[in-house]
Amino acid sequence: MSTPLVHAFFVGRAIAEVAYERLEAGLTDALSELGKFDAEQRENLRQLVDEVMARAEREATIATQAQTTTAIVPLDLQTGDLQATIDDLRAEIAELRSELQRYRTRSTQ
Repeated sequence: MSTPLVHAFFVGRAIAEVAYERLEAGLTDALSELGKFDAEQRENLRQLVDEVMARAEREATIATQAQTTTAIVPLDLQTGDLQATIDDLRAEIAELRSELQRYRTRSTQ
């Protein structure tokens, strides 16, 4: 009677050890995958920040260039009548409004 009882004890002990080893391996794999995922997400976030900063810098450069290339002509040097000047100014205002609208559309995307 003691032989089957001893045998059952050792079988139970072996089951517990195998289950513990598999649980340990599974937990180790899960933590390893979690670490990989965390590292990948940090890298993706870093790349996103780099891309956003590069795009912001590019947009600022374009905006700065647009401001510096605008020519201001004194009124006494202008040729033509007053209505033509007003029409030109209205066209420039319309162009600036459309550019501002495009910028706002790009910024919200």
